[in-house]
Amino acid sequence: MAAHLKKRVYEEYSKVIQIPPEEAPQKKLRLSKPSKSAALHIDLCKASGSTEALQYLLQFARKSVEADSVEGVIRILLEHYYKETDNSVRLKIVSLLGLLSKTKGFSPDCIVDDAINALTTEKSHQVLAQLMDTLLVIGSRLPDNLSVRQRLIEMACKHLADTYFGVRNKCLEVLGHLGTVDSPLSRDGEAHPSLSGLRDVQSVISDYFGDQEPRVRTAAIKAMLQLHERGMKINQIIYEQACRLLSDDYEQVRSAAVQMVWVLSQLYPESIVPIPSSNEEVRLVDDSFGKISHMVNDGSWMVRVQAAKTLGSMLQVSHYFLEQTLDKKLMSDLRRKRTAHERAKELYASGEFSSGRKWADDAPKERLDTNAVNLIASGACGAFVHGLEDEMYEVRIAAVEALSLLAQSSPSFAEKCLDFLVDMFNDEIEEVRLQSIHVLREISTNIILREDQLDTVLAVLEDKSRDIREALHELICYTNVSNKECVQLALLELLKNLNKYPTDRNSVWKCLKFLGSRHPTLVLPLVPELLSTHPYFDTPEPDMDDPAYIAVLVLVFNAAQACPTMSSLFSDHTFRHYAYLRDSLSHLVPALRLAGRGVELVGSAAGPGSVESAQVFLQDSLNRTNTIHSLEAPGSQDLLDFTIRDLQRLGELQTELAGAADFCATYLRCQLLLMKALQEKFWNMAVPLCLKQNVMATAAARQILEETYKLEFVYSGLESRQVATVHHVRLQARALQLVLTARTRKGLEPLVSSCDKFLQEVDSFQRQFLTELPHFQESFVGKLLELMPRLSSCKTVELIKILQSTLRQSSMLPLTLPQQLHRATATIIEPTGESDNPLKFTTGLVVALDIDATLEHVQDPQSRVKVQVLYPDGQAHVITPKPGDFRKPGPDRHRLITQVYLSHSAWTDPGHVEVSLLLAYSSSTSSKPSWADSDSLPPPEGAIEGTIPFSKSVKVLIMPKPARR
Repeated sequence: MAAHLKKRVYEEYSKVIQIPPEEAPQKKLRLSKPSKSAALHIDLCKASGSTEALQYLLQFARKSVEADSVEGVIRILLEHYYKETDNSVRLKIVSLLGLLSKTKGFSPDCIVDDAINALTTEKSHQVLAQLMDTLLVIGSRLPDNLSVRQRLIEMACKHLADTYFGVRNKCLEVLGHLGTVDSPLSRDGEAHPSLSGLRDVQSVISDYFGDQEPRVRTAAIKAMLQLHERGMKINQIIYEQACRLLSDDYEQVRSAAVQMVWVLSQLYPESIVPIPSSNEEVRLVDDSFGKISHMVNDGSWMVRVQAAKTLGSMLQVSHYFLEQTLDKKLMSDLRRKRTAHERAKELYASGEFSSGRKWADDAPKERLDTNAVNLIASGACGAFVHGLEDEMYEVRIAAVEALSLLAQSSPSFAEKCLDFLVDMFNDEIEEVRLQSIHVLREISTNIILREDQLDTVLAVLEDKSRDIREALHELICYTNVSNKECVQLALLELLKNLNKYPTDRNSVWKCLKFLGSRHPTLVLPLVPELLSTHPYFDTPEPDMDDPAYIAVLVLVFNAAQACPTMSSLFSDHTFRHYAYLRDSLSHLVPALRLAGRGVELVGSAAGPGSVESAQVFLQDSLNRTNTIHSLEAPGSQDLLDFTIRDLQRLGELQTELAGAADFCATYLRCQLLLMKALQEKFWNMAVPLCLKQNVMATAAARQILEETYKLEFVYSGLESRQVATVHHVRLQARALQLVLTARTRKGLEPLVSSCDKFLQEVDSFQRQFLTELPHFQESFVGKLLELMPRLSSCKTVELIKILQSTLRQSSMLPLTLPQQLHRATATIIEPTGESDNPLKFTTGLVVALDIDATLEHVQDPQSRVKVQVLYPDGQAHVITPKPGDFRKPGPDRHRLITQVYLSHSAWTDPGHVEVSLLLAYSSSTSSKPSWADSDSLPPPEGAIEGTIPFSKSVKVLIMPKPARR
């Protein structure tokens, strides 16, 4: 009993307090990496000889070094540098010092003293040159440290007297990259008390223009050019030295001297320079133009190419110097002629008179010394003629390009060089012919072709190269001709081209469209002959399936647009044909007001006013949809349906706004699909009772994802705001898929990884569009970001519930349009899909199918455009065209001309294969816009890749035949 009472006493008066253990501070692990400097030291110490040490250094050069370890590695390298006796090992060590100095995050000012000390004690010339290269790297990394730069310049000047050309080259390179005009230098590279010993960097460099080593002379000129590129003005006194170097024995020196003379002509174009051995003076730009023209006859083709290219950029030259390049004979304007008074005075001083025994012995004769009194060197006469006749096609191309630049700035020169450019159409090299056509196209606004010139131009239509023919069609589009015979000649040759190459149909029609619109008065007298009309007799109606007849009509109708009286020459069937072509080929046939023969066709061309009204209508439509605050508001679906229909019709009527209208319609379609998937009655029913609706919602989420990828990758010109809006819709579709998966599955374990991936996408959205987050505060993503700490720690079931409620309460984001928005489109020209004759080939072999397509507003087509071939049995082949198959005829416009190879097993009957173009995309390289910082965003782990069809498919009939045995 006593024990029991004692126990009760202890129970009543004792109290147990459990003190929670203090949370131990988390231990931080520090991952230590093996020291690069220690490993390098061990390797160099155990090297048995210079060859093995060099192998270790070569292996180390392939490894990356962190910025924290660079200084230690450099100390180890310098330590072994002073111990090493082999020149090749020391050379490699110095080279590694320069490479390590380029490491991002490392400041090389701590090794300047060591590098300069090594420079003063080094005896090997090769190592000295490499040390100067390392000092150049250090000086380039320290642009603001003036004291270091001055020390490096002094060291460069000190070693300019080295006997090895490599050291002098590097010293001159250091002066070119680091030297300044306001820092005087002494002759020996050190401070000098007397002002007479101080010189500027330009005079020091120019002293080596006459060095005995050609490589040093080249390095001196390049150092001077480097000073010019850094913004320093080169002194004019160097011009005479640069002109002497144009006759150097080595082509590298002459090539650099051409560039030097050009730079001085741009700096001092109006300065007056004397002509040697005469009292005449000319402008510096004219004198330099003549000297560079003389270099077109240089023995080295590389110098000739550079001289020809340089001539094209000298736009300030006088017109008589310019025109002399087209004539091999010296023009009188460029010769110094004596006056009649001077000639009479010379005759009187000589004391000679005519004896009369010799006929015309007193006729005036002008003795000319071409080397003494010419204002331009005789070798420079006809520089472009020599360039266009050069044996190297690179020189000919350079001369053609230079003619283009000069002719664009001088209309008179364009007329004079026209014959030379037309002659280049017969060049043996296709690239030269193509470049000549492009050049003539660029200067076509300043010229009018004569009949003989046009005949030479049209002869190129027989060329087998498709690029040549299409370039010539483009040239004829913008060429002015002189008379109606030229128009008739061009039409006949184009019709021959159409008959010989039927695939040129669209290009020929487009050419005739512009030819007719540019020459309406010349086409007018040809109309009765072209349309085969007769004032008294009825003529047979031509066949509308004839491409040649359509070509003639395109020419006539485009000329009639500026010539109203032409319609009186049309017959009845011409009016009917116009109505047909206006509907079928509206891009080639203009809208005309034709009244007569009981037919009145009034074309309503879309003018600027209609485009402005369409823009207002587009903005009003978006403003109406922006009033939808809740996706479940009554009447929201009907409003979206009507708006989508209106925007689609607007894109069909106004091609200028097709991209913006399609973008808005696609975005609203995504919102409509999301609205239908989030209906109230669907979410209040049990899952077994709404299986059909669940399947429909799953399909809607999948379609929304496809549409968002189309919105992001098919349209160009999007800004940060629009891309963020598209990503927001994609996140909504992802959340909808996640909720639907949770409703249909019993277990939640498979959802854990999906939920984690979804939260990563939300976090990536926050980091990628940080500047746009204020516009998304009341949206679906804005609410998720507010709940992000809770979402990261909650269970999967709670996360699904939060996503479902947030989705249903989310509002529709208003859409804003950028200034320029275009949709990537593709049109397959060939094959047309109209032929009923199948392509037959033997089973197991292949047949080539020519593909010709035009691409509009496609960014990086070489890597993104694919060709898909779909066979009747469901097989689909995706072919990547070669980069050389793409051409760029204009801005935001590409041309794809390629071949795809078809093959299949034997068929009993012919079948159609569908050919279409696809646009490939990848979310990892999602064509990041300029506002995205590529360094701050990590690459996504699960990159999504796919293709989007962006052209209409064309059906081609093929027939694989069984092989004969």
